[in-house]
Amino acid sequence: MIGGDLKVARRGLMFILSSPSGAGKTTLADRLLKQDGEMALSISATTRPRRPGEVHGQDYYFVSKDEFLRMRDNGELLEWANVFGHLYGTPRGLVEDTLRAGRDVLFDIDWQGAQQLDEVAGEDVVKVFILPPSRAELERRLRQRAQDTEDVVQTRMAKADAEISHWAEYDYVIVNYDLEESEELLRSILFAERLKRRRQTGLSRIVKDMMGEG
Repeated sequence: MIGGDLKVARRGLMFILSSPSGAGKTTLADRLLKQDGEMALSISATTRPRRPGEVHGQDYYFVSKDEFLRMRDNGELLEWANVFGHLYGTPRGLVEDTLRAGRDVLFDIDWQGAQQLDEVAGEDVVKVFILPPSRAELERRLRQRAQDTEDVVQTRMAKADAEISHWAEYDYVIVNYDLEESEELLRSILFAERLKRRRQTGLSRIVKDMMGEG
């Protein structure tokens, strides 16, 4: 399996996964986090009601609408979006601290959030879009989850077209035919992006030492 820790000091990156709901990005994100010790999950703040089994501070920061708007207006969010009538946003402090420590931050966000992060973070952002194999398979996966009402499933299917229309704005696109294969592709992308010269901040010191300039 491709991966492993780099020995050269580097700057962390923002690794964004986006997809229509049900395409598998959350499962892939969970797998990536379990296998990679250099990556932390960005936990979003949301006004969405907590679902059974969800934990505050682990799945999301569940906040009131007033608290969310206060965070937004005070510059405490890197990005935010209204998704299916609920507000979602990325708290700034933890992300910036993680990047400075040379670790990566994984984002499970939609195209609106990806656009905003791209605007504010520039070279630190890597965007990956996850596509389902087909529309029929996407609907099957949504129904299989058994978490949403029929109305919500239909709303998500209607929203899928708008979300998929932004696929060309991403650096990489993966069609999720198979979870194991998609996970391996994600790890390959991640490792290659870590190796980019501009992110390996320790290279100049190593080269100077080799040339006797240290």
